[in-house]
Amino acid sequence: MSAHHNDEHAVHHDAHGHEDGHAPSTFKGYMTGFVLSAILTIIPFWLVMGDVLDGKSATALAVLGIGAVQMVVHMVYFLHMNSRSEGGWTLLALIFTLVIVMIAMAGSLWVMYHLNTNMMPGPLHDMHSMS
Repeated sequence: MSAHHNDEHAVHHDAHGHEDGHAPSTFKGYMTGFVLSAILTIIPFWLVMGDVLDGKSATALAVLGIGAVQMVVHMVYFLHMNSRSEGGWTLLALIFTLVIVMIAMAGSLWVMYHLNTNMMPGPLHDMHSMS
């Protein structure tokens, strides 16, 4: 009976994609993710507090890039997302979400830029010549 139970558990375990579909859920895997996350948190603090890079925009881009890398580390090591988990549907859902967020952000910035450009009054000398 225990052999039959173990076989059922193995089939159930494989059916949910836990066998090969996830990053290792071991102490070593979690510690690797933790160390990478800590390093990727310390570097931006060092960049900002030490005024390491020349300009503010370069520092901001570096911090944003490191933040993107840290998001990937969290997804792989803590959320166990990869192309094989759940038959690839979690990765597809993530990509779809990112595309929608990028469209919403780009559209919002476009609208705000054009509202600012079209709604602000012209130079002051144009306003004086109208009166």
